[in-house]
Amino acid sequence: MAQFFQIHPANPQPRLVRGAVDILRDGGVIVYPTDASYAFGCQLGAKGAMERIRRIRGLDDKHNFTLVCRDLSEITTYAKIDNQAFRILKSLTPGPYTFIHEATKQVPRRMLHPKRKGIGIRVPDNAICRALLAELDEPILSASLLLPGDKDPMTDPQAMRDALDRQVDLIIDGGAGDMEPSTVIDMTQEPYRVVRVGKGDPSLFEG
Repeated sequence: MAQFFQIHPANPQPRLVRGAVDILRDGGVIVYPTDASYAFGCQLGAKGAMERIRRIRGLDDKHNFTLVCRDLSEITTYAKIDNQAFRILKSLTPGPYTFIHEATKQVPRRMLHPKRKGIGIRVPDNAICRALLAELDEPILSASLLLPGDKDPMTDPQAMRDALDRQVDLIIDGGAGDMEPSTVIDMTQEPYRVVRVGKGDPSLFEG
């Protein structure tokens, strides 16, 4: 049975944040809010937890996970970013965007598509998410909270509890979630390409 933490969306309680991070460090799978939709999360390198997320989502081994990072400095540890891309990321982070870049050697190979070496990276503008990342002191490996057969991400934490109670280790209630996931931009080649239209403004990358 999953634990259920009600964490204040503007002033996250440190005790509950530490408890959530302990679950991540123990190899657990959590559900947590971002500035777009809620997401599944686990610790980078937690192979068993990553496979659990794949099973819950109904994903194959070709699906790309996202590294949710604290800031641009952390992003450059895991993704190769040139000066032009860095300026764009600096102007749009934190925010509801996921950027695909070529991964560095710091990213475990099992996270990457066998034919593509890109990795999704993002810096959300969400107080709970920022508190989790600060306490964990590394990125959270994430995937949108979208269940098989659903067209939209789940938004109600109580409904998440009903649906996922025996499949995850923790559900964080940070208030109602957004129905839109992040906008995904592939920046591995020029011109940059909008892969998924979500909460972030895609017009910034069109043309």
